Amino acid sequence: MCACCLVTCNCCVCVSHPGTNVTVLDLFDRSASLQPLWKQVEGFTEAIYPIMQHAADGVHLICYSQGQGLFPEPAKKVARRRCFYKVGQYQLCRDNPHHRDMYINSSDYLALLNNEKANPNSTAWKKNFLRIKKLVLIGGADDGVITPWQSSQFGFYDENETVVEMKNQKVFLMDFFGLKTLYARGDLALCSMAGVAHVFWHSNETVYKNCIEKWLT
Repeated sequence: MCACCLVTCNCCVCVSHPGTNVTVLDLFDRSASLQPLWKQVEGFTEAIYPIMQHAADGVHLICYSQGQGLFPEPAKKVARRRCFYKVGQYQLCRDNPHHRDMYINSSDYLALLNNEKANPNSTAWKKNFLRIKKLVLIGGADDGVITPWQSSQFGFYDENETVVEMKNQKVFLMDFFGLKTLYARGDLALCSMAGVAHVFWHSNETVYKNCIEKWLT
């Protein structure tokens, strides 16, 4: 999530909600985005923690592109995304439906956070994830970068490379990290829009009006 990417969205928030304190975090831009994701989680935690200390009623996080991989909250981290193989495990892709065993055994990030792999933090991470009051997942078929585009809404390929939507994914059905609970509470919303290329999600006013503005209360 870089400063230049969210300037337009920042302006929209200021127009529709005058007086709102808006902070754009400029971290891990360009080649720095290839740094290990755990390091990036720590960086975002350090940046967001003091902001949240002064926000008794909580904050809204507007995350662009792979921003859905970071759900910080006071002192703890909840995140999601990426797969395996050196840089790829930490940064470039999600799990491979043809090699699930390799993904589970190799993943030091996504499989842990999805609670697909045993780890001592699983209970705490799920509890923290469920502190989210409203999760809005935005995506569309004309994204052109995120593949499949449904992965922006927790969908993904099965072993036949057929896209399986979120509600039919094992992590949802088994409620591994709290996604199903969030949905059952009525606190998970999907917003799909056609005609928006990946690089324009942050600057499309229609996206802001239809998918973001109404939740900023």
